Amino acid sequence: MTKKTYLRRLAGEAEKLFAGRSIEQYGAICFRWRPGQQNVEILLITSRESGRWIIPKGWPINGKLPHQVAEREAWEEAGVKGKARKKSFGYYTYLKTLDSGEIVPSVVQVHLLEVARLDERFPERGLRQLQWLSPDEAAARVREPELKSLLRMVGPALAQKKQGDIA
Repeated sequence: MTKKTYLRRLAGEAEKLFAGRSIEQYGAICFRWRPGQQNVEILLITSRESGRWIIPKGWPINGKLPHQVAEREAWEEAGVKGKARKKSFGYYTYLKTLDSGEIVPSVVQVHLLEVARLDERFPERGLRQLQWLSPDEAAARVREPELKSLLRMVGPALAQKKQGDIA
């Protein structure tokens, strides 16, 4: 029996995407600069149900802009305090299992969030693991192909921004 790969499972739900039956979420790639270095680290967290490695993300919130939702989710799920960029960094798609058991494609708008500090106390403390990783290590841990690509692009995108600040 052939095991269904993640891409095969996602492709099987493509008709829902094309029919507009997907959900929208907002997420944060939380990053920090390694002390005294030009290298960046990315914070991954585990999902509550399956324990797979993900980034903080959540549902739209009335009255909040997407980057503000990303900031809130980063704090609730990982204790992150920082500033998310208003402009999205990109998008990725994953399969979300709703409480009803239905599997629906979710399109996540991702924002870069520079971490100023980590709070010791936050709503989902103890429900998730947190780990700082290099962009390549983070990309290797997540299963969503588009998210892997976004994580690998973080270092070069931030380095280019730094060069722009210097020039």
